[in-house]
Amino acid sequence: MKNRRAIYPGSFDPVTFGHLDVIARACHLFESVIVAVATGEGKSPLFPVEDRIQMLQESTADNPAVQVVALSGLLVDFSREHGVFTVIRGLRAVSDFEFEFQMALMNRKLEERLETVFFTPKEDYTYLSSRIVKEVARLGGDVSPFVPAPAARKLREILE
Repeated sequence: MKNRRAIYPGSFDPVTFGHLDVIARACHLFESVIVAVATGEGKSPLFPVEDRIQMLQESTADNPAVQVVALSGLLVDFSREHGVFTVIRGLRAVSDFEFEFQMALMNRKLEERLETVFFTPKEDYTYLSSRIVKEVARLGGDVSPFVPAPAARKLREILE
């Protein structure tokens, strides 16, 4: 029975159908999902956080269980601030597991109430990443099979 909220953190630069798959499936298990868009202090995202939030909001507009917000600083601080102690993470391949496992353990060390739930993607999305989508877009390829319309539009705008 759904009785909890969860946080799905990420850069979402841009959001892909893989991300949306994880969000939709998380909504089957949780009452609501906070999609926490990292502001990107440690990375150099292609899109500013406001654009990434807008793309996600447009792409999840039909799902009232989804809330999209910016995330700056530590996830554990965000978790405490929102009173949400379940983190959603996607695992596409075994190579993702080692990093995600270390992050889950560190988060739990910093906040013992924080638990991480791992989702494996739908088979159609195991190869999909924002990095690969950006590369396809930079080289002039059609990204519409990989990202929702708001993200495809923003990619065209920024890369043309």
